[in-house]
Amino acid sequence: MTPGNNGASTPEDDDPFGYLYADGQANGAQPPSGGYGYPNSVNRVRPVGTRQYGQQAPAPQAPPQQGTYGQSAAHYAAPETLPGGSGAQQPRGGHGGGGRGRGPNTKGLLIGAVAVVAAVVVGISIAMISGDDEDGKDGNQADSTPTQSQESSEPSPSASSGGDEEEEAAELPTIDAKALRLGEGMATASDIKGAKADGGVYVAGFDKVGAKVTWTVNGIKEGTYRFYVGYATPGEDTNATVVVNGEAATRPLNMENFGGTPKGDWEKGWKDTWANVNLADGTNTIELVCNEGNQCNAILDQFWLTEEPPS
Repeated sequence: MTPGNNGASTPEDDDPFGYLYADGQANGAQPPSGGYGYPNSVNRVRPVGTRQYGQQAPAPQAPPQQGTYGQSAAHYAAPETLPGGSGAQQPRGGHGGGGRGRGPNTKGLLIGAVAVVAAVVVGISIAMISGDDEDGKDGNQADSTPTQSQESSEPSPSASSGGDEEEEAAELPTIDAKALRLGEGMATASDIKGAKADGGVYVAGFDKVGAKVTWTVNGIKEGTYRFYVGYATPGEDTNATVVVNGEAATRPLNMENFGGTPKGDWEKGWKDTWANVNLADGTNTIELVCNEGNQCNAILDQFWLTEEPPS
């Protein structure tokens, strides 16, 4: 039997594949228009080499209900007969059989996910750095300006420290000669110029044994003080005895002619001298006495106290 139509009068004598060969096609062999008796069979068989690849096949449609077994549905058509359909194989994913069809573009999705994660990480890092900078600035600003409690806690110069010393020094008394309690034979005068007491008044008569002047000092704190005496001599050395609260000093008060004043010149003979005295709290009595053994020949101007300088 030759390819194509061999002249047989019955379809079953025809070569069912004659349309696939050049001779059969020359003899007018046509592919069968009907199925081969199998359910859902394709109506048209394509010649070899006519399948086209790369085109998307239309979505498969549910087959209609068949009437009788062995007969194809009346409205069924092969995918090749649909407009634009050439039977291109649709790629199959990994969930199908053993085909090598390409799956979804997972590489692009992975790159996109990585980019999103990187952007989130960068944003969080920038936010954390910005927060640290703002905290540091606040901390530096808060550390650069002192608070009110810090300012108040700093010790301020004591305004009363110097004032106390001045008040304590001012409290140490000074007395003019005319305010002293004078002993027998003593009197005040103002004939000799140069006395520092008020009105130039001084005490005269301190030139014989038994002469005495008394100063009562109040409000004194216990301690050692310097007892100063303002006096004048007629150009000669003199001395006297200091008695504190009834106790006489062992050393006489030196009333020398410091500076060598000419003899008999009272006005140029005004000088100061001092002796250490120990005073008690409260009231103290200081006496300047001309006792036996003293060389007494002076006029008295003022008495005053100062604190003993530190040694």
